[in-house]
Amino acid sequence: MKNHPKQHPSSENIGAFEPVHPERFAAAQKSTWVSIVINVILTLCQVAGGFFAHSQALMADGLHSLSDLLSDVLVLYANRHGNRHADADHPYGHARFETAATLILGTFLAVLGVVLLVTAAMRLQNPEALRAVSPLALAVGVVALVAKEGMFRYMMAVAKRVRSQMLVANAWHARSDAASSLVVIVGVAGNLLGYTFFDLLAAAVVGVMIAHMGGKLAFEAMAELIDTGLDAEEVEAIRQTLLDVHGVQGLHELRTRKMADNALVDAHIMVDPRISVSEGHYIAESARHAVLKQHHVMDVMVHVDPEDDLKAKHNVHLPSRPVLLAHLAERLGDPALHNDRVVFHYLDGKVEAEIYLSSDRGRAGRGEELQVRCNDLVLQDELFRGIHVHHSHAHK
Repeated sequence: MKNHPKQHPSSENIGAFEPVHPERFAAAQKSTWVSIVINVILTLCQVAGGFFAHSQALMADGLHSLSDLLSDVLVLYANRHGNRHADADHPYGHARFETAATLILGTFLAVLGVVLLVTAAMRLQNPEALRAVSPLALAVGVVALVAKEGMFRYMMAVAKRVRSQMLVANAWHARSDAASSLVVIVGVAGNLLGYTFFDLLAAAVVGVMIAHMGGKLAFEAMAELIDTGLDAEEVEAIRQTLLDVHGVQGLHELRTRKMADNALVDAHIMVDPRISVSEGHYIAESARHAVLKQHHVMDVMVHVDPEDDLKAKHNVHLPSRPVLLAHLAERLGDPALHNDRVVFHYLDGKVEAEIYLSSDRGRAGRGEELQVRCNDLVLQDELFRGIHVHHSHAHK
């Protein structure tokens, strides 16, 4: 028995775009536009300032700001598409648009960092060609540091409020920019003090920082895309939540995977094998809702097992109900068995049967006689491990 994610209408049927999480969508749009405006200004100031002040470190930082600008555009795109409702082609929603955007952003940053590092290293091979920078570079670096640190704090506050992995990644990108601006300030200051190679050394350090941050983001996004599970502590908490549900007697095959800022959970729960199908479904639904309520999970798929199928013998080789019923009626020599209510329990590689005799057959005293024959059958039959006849107050 499995509980599948509820389907939402496709975006074509919705009409105008309606985000799944309106608050997160609005916050992401606003914070990203703020970042775009700031990065446009910083890119122009840093690149121009680096060019006229002869500072390679400041120009590298300007390219870093340009990468921020491009990533902001990517975030806007991913935020809009990632907030669409589930549809026929994407039954689990579009949340992994954010993950894909994070992967692209991280890869781009890693490549940019390596390029800046290699460029600085090559220029350091010719120390006689190094030039002193203008004090203008120091002033631009300080302004950039203040702007980027302020942007990081603002974006991180928004990201935590709406719980967005993509916004967290973008905020840390801004923090890496602030750190790189600090390195630029040190490099420019060293150059102004007469150590001309400091500026290029700072450019190389900025490249390393950018590459490291990009690699980390790309690795985390890739881990999610290959369905890496939640951390052990969260998995154990989910396991305990499921076991605390009344009617759940055991649990195995608990699997988790991340989807953007949420998680998907699959679990096999064990219940009393002799309860009704509807009661088993009720227990499964109770378990599902308990996890959804107590954990940051998008959906839970619960499979109901009457036994631990990792340890018990498999039942797939056993005959289906019509074959079992015909076999039982033939072995017992009782064709009228087809008119009685018969319940089969497939457990540990064999079948247990419960026969509820109809009122007439029960009153005729057939119950005791049939039970004796059933006991004899169980001793020699390879399919049945037990058969119980109900006849005192039997009903059809």
